[in-house]
Amino acid sequence: MNQGLTSGWLRTGLLAVAVGASVSACVPVALVGGAVAGGTLLMSADRRSGDTQTADRNIEAGAQEAIVKLLPGRGHVNVNSYYRKVLITGEVPTAQDKQAVEAAVRALPNVATVLSDLAVMPDSNALQRSNDSLITSKVRTRLVGTNGIPAGSVKVFTERGATYIMGRLTADEAQRVTDLVAQTDGVQRVVRVIDMVSDASVRGGTSAGSGTAVAADPVVVPKTGNETAPGVVTSPVTQPTIETPRQPVQVQELPPLK
Repeated sequence: MNQGLTSGWLRTGLLAVAVGASVSACVPVALVGGAVAGGTLLMSADRRSGDTQTADRNIEAGAQEAIVKLLPGRGHVNVNSYYRKVLITGEVPTAQDKQAVEAAVRALPNVATVLSDLAVMPDSNALQRSNDSLITSKVRTRLVGTNGIPAGSVKVFTERGATYIMGRLTADEAQRVTDLVAQTDGVQRVVRVIDMVSDASVRGGTSAGSGTAVAADPVVVPKTGNETAPGVVTSPVTQPTIETPRQPVQVQELPPLK
């Protein structure tokens, strides 16, 4: 083989690796309060200002550090912050542990409000957490693919089949997100931690508190699942299909801790 040609391929390959490494190094990695692959938001589409995003990350990091010291080797606690509104979820062994965690989070600097759905019970197992991650992934995929929903401004994660929504949304957006999450397979309960904002603050050209231009999404009628594609011929089913109706999913809003 021609030595010059081989050297050229080698230089090209090394350049590709270097470019790939530099691109990867530029991608920010967000660590979100122990909730794996759930609460991450796209920086460019987030309605929070850069300062607020930094404050939320610092709150989450500070909370996790405090919890590790409080519960060394026990419990499974996740902390997520959005606009300095902090939500605590997971499991702890005792009521005293629950109270200690909540008090530690309330004492953190820059925390505006603390909400807790922390359960006193054994830690969730690996299978449950894997299933929760799958549910969160399904929800995120649907959010990104649905018009009328600012997916980058919605933080979503799941604990023991309960899917939590955090964000700052208009009433219409909040309803769309709630309905979508409730209709996702595997979701047993929807918990909303949402600050309502006016349509004008979002569609008037900038989002609240960020100064970032936000385009209005068109209103889309949700699909019912009964639509027929053009040119498709349908035939009646000869045998009736019996389907067990899905139980309504509870939608809940948590009160702040006193």
